[in-house]
Amino acid sequence: MLNYTFHWNQAFKALPQMLEGALVTLQIAVLSMVIGLICAIALVLCRRSGNMILGGFASIWVEVARNTPALFQIYMAHFGLGNFGIHLSTYIALLAGITFNNAGYLAENFRGALKAIPDSQPRAARSLGLTSLQAFRYIMVPQMLRVAFLPMTNQMVWAILMTSLGVTVGMNMDLAGVTQELNARSFRTFEFFAFAAVIFYLLTKAVTLGARIIAARLFRY
Repeated sequence: MLNYTFHWNQAFKALPQMLEGALVTLQIAVLSMVIGLICAIALVLCRRSGNMILGGFASIWVEVARNTPALFQIYMAHFGLGNFGIHLSTYIALLAGITFNNAGYLAENFRGALKAIPDSQPRAARSLGLTSLQAFRYIMVPQMLRVAFLPMTNQMVWAILMTSLGVTVGMNMDLAGVTQELNARSFRTFEFFAFAAVIFYLLTKAVTLGARIIAARLFRY
């Protein structure tokens, strides 16, 4: 260890490639959050529908997403579905696995956020002529998203970090995958992964700071 010679110049030369990988990482994380958000709202509606089949489906999704490793979910998307003739690329499998995980956690966060909304509000909306779906869309969803905003930020950070699991299914376009390939060619593990760690840190801090700025502007009252 004491005789190890650092070669930071190799990492600096590879920085443009790593930054391109970071863009792919951010793209996957953002897409997984957007799709996961839509799926989570659908899961909340299924749970509130009173239909046993829809409610059971939503509950199973949430339980599996929250109580099994994210790596398992990505593996099932990439390798598991292949047993049924559904072959997903590494990019889509990683996106699907993270989206599944995000939707489960967000649905549970939304369920808690809805409990913070007084029952009198949807009843008042119904008395004004709105349907239950309209009351949910125009009255409850905006407040639900406001209450769950900070947990959503944490989930976005988690989504960025989860993209690193893509290397286990052969993903080589994101930050972790690019770093892994650079390391395999040069064996400068410390230098490349130190750079990758700094980039991951900066990405997550940017998301956190951005969320605080948005929250300060949107939720000032």
